[in-house]
Amino acid sequence: MTSPSFPLTFRLTSARQSYAGNCVGAGRALLRAVRGFMLVELLVTVTIVAVLASIALPLAELAVRRQKEQALHAALRQIRSAIDTYKLAGDQGAIRKRADQSGYPDSLDALEGGVDDARSPERAKMYFLRRLPRDPLYPDAQAPAADTWGKRSYASPPDAPREGTDVYDVYSLAPGAGLNGVPYNEW
Repeated sequence: MTSPSFPLTFRLTSARQSYAGNCVGAGRALLRAVRGFMLVELLVTVTIVAVLASIALPLAELAVRRQKEQALHAALRQIRSAIDTYKLAGDQGAIRKRADQSGYPDSLDALEGGVDDARSPERAKMYFLRRLPRDPLYPDAQAPAADTWGKRSYASPPDAPREGTDVYDVYSLAPGAGLNGVPYNEW
């Protein structure tokens, strides 16, 4: 037996229209749910990034401070080593000095600019530093390198350093203390 084709086609068309109508309605609901989900995802992502930034920023500042302190330590070591080498050269007769002089350099510029070698017939220069390092913690970046350091003369006591006719030691002029708790001027 054959069934009439018209009612069957009508039913299929009705089913298709009904299915398409449900898809559009379901699609709108799904789109609304996805939009809401995207907003929640965005808020969660922003919150996570903010928490990570609040953790990373102090760590980055600490790393920069530690790097500057390491540079300060290296610069102090370099200058102090040059001062000691200058003194040794003076004690060995390579640098002329008067009887009333300590044998330490008159200024930090003498370490970089060089002094005449008293033992050399050509009066060759002796250099103790290629370049005078700056205090990395000194606030004025335009100041000459020699002005960024505090200078202690041989005649001044260690607990009250002051400048004099020679440079026995250097110290940082930066305020505050290092991560180790020791004030910068006592390093």
